[in-house]
Amino acid sequence: MHDIRAIRTDAAAFDAALIRRGMQPVSSDILTRDAERRTAQTALQEKQARRNALAREIGQGKRTGADTAALEAEATSLRGEMEGLEKRAADLDAAIKGVLESLPNILDPEVPDGPDETANKVLSQFSKPRDLNFMPRQHFELGEALGMMDFATAAKLAGARFTVLRGPLARLERALGQFMLDIHSQHHGYTELVVPSLVNDATVYGTGQLPKFAEDLFRTTDGRWLIPTAEVPLTNTVAGEILAEKQLPLRMTALTDCYRSEAGSAGRDTRGMLRQHQFRKVELVSIVHPDESAAELERMTRSAETILEMLGLPYRRMLLSSGDTGFGAVRTHDLEVWLPGQQAWREISSCSNCRDFQARRMNARFRGGVDGKTVAHVHTLNGSGVAVGRAMIAVMENHQQADGSILLPEVLWPYMGGMDRIGV
Repeated sequence: MHDIRAIRTDAAAFDAALIRRGMQPVSSDILTRDAERRTAQTALQEKQARRNALAREIGQGKRTGADTAALEAEATSLRGEMEGLEKRAADLDAAIKGVLESLPNILDPEVPDGPDETANKVLSQFSKPRDLNFMPRQHFELGEALGMMDFATAAKLAGARFTVLRGPLARLERALGQFMLDIHSQHHGYTELVVPSLVNDATVYGTGQLPKFAEDLFRTTDGRWLIPTAEVPLTNTVAGEILAEKQLPLRMTALTDCYRSEAGSAGRDTRGMLRQHQFRKVELVSIVHPDESAAELERMTRSAETILEMLGLPYRRMLLSSGDTGFGAVRTHDLEVWLPGQQAWREISSCSNCRDFQARRMNARFRGGVDGKTVAHVHTLNGSGVAVGRAMIAVMENHQQADGSILLPEVLWPYMGGMDRIGV
């Protein structure tokens, strides 16, 4: 959510920021309604003051036996006028809020301009894709040949974009999630939480999914929402709170199932596990002082990168372009892992700095400053640490062998009961 005071201060800069997002300027419309609202509020205050004065005059007149009929008639008229002004101000306030909550965050100046992912910028790369010396198979070919990845049964149970895993592959998915949680909680300073998978309207609104992206979510018959990522409940743990400055930073992690309708993704990644309605992900969320959010984004990105390095996976860090950066983010680093079966780089983690955009929606603040009394909005960040299903895909494809077996990274052996290979 945007601070309307910033729009009043520099409307041209606000419109320029929207143009970078491929949107039309809207400050003129917002400020016109804002001026009307403030006029209505001023008139309401003036009429309230007059009404208070009338009440005193009427009271004094009644005590002295004076005729107060005219004064009472004026008071009655004022009541009707005030009700009209209150409704006008409320309607304008709702209209302004409706526009503001539909607008994306202001991009960081370093974000490259461009219409989509083709304008994303490579910032760094870890390791080069290995030459496997044989024709690599995609993860679903490997999984089906092993008899451990079953799409037909999943389709019978739930439809398209679901998977049933069996035996060692099922254990590998569980192992990856536990491994990531252990690294982030024991070495990266994140506190592990278990959070609800069902949340209310206010929670989904707080992180920016509502109202604009309702079609991307699954809703229950009682009005709750299945979480698209643990970012939603984790970030909202501070909704409506005023934290002490000494409590910052707060760093949280959780492993949850995530649910997405994949609206608009018809025909994309229809085979395999890359794009599912239900998947598991380890989420990272940071709540920080405004001065620290830029450094925290680097710290969070490195936490996710460490996971990929420990698993021996080639990856590269991307800075997303203006046309590819998400609604609530000012800057996003995507980590793309190399998939030999596809001969392509595919996203496995996305780490974003939202600054105070989500905090304003959630009314999440902290008390600090020299006097210890200044109240300001916190900054929020979120990232994948990483997507478990995609990590499994990457391990399978990068560590596959010519005989169809899969060598397991040494860091996973303890989580796999000592198993170092899946398959032959």
